[in-house]
Amino acid sequence: MRVLLLLAGLALTIYAVVDCIQTDDDGVKHLPKIAWVVLIVLVPWVGPIAWLVAGRQRSFPPGRWNPKRPVTGPRGPEDDPDFLRNL
Repeated sequence: MRVLLLLAGLALTIYAVVDCIQTDDDGVKHLPKIAWVVLIVLVPWVGPIAWLVAGRQRSFPPGRWNPKRPVTGPRGPEDDPDFLRNL
């Protein structure tokens, strides 16, 4: 059981470090990126979980509503001037 927990913590730490390093600087919240890496490596379980929950900006999968992304283009055919022009 201890070995399983150790491997799970190690995998979580490796995933969080790689994710933190690959994240753009403007996608990191609350602390500088180097501080997040140090926190992830030095504080087992808490550091990686804190990074995943609070350290990075959440991204929305394609096709899902994103409140920060403005709606571009028409929403439906009645909002599309080209469509209405062709009626």
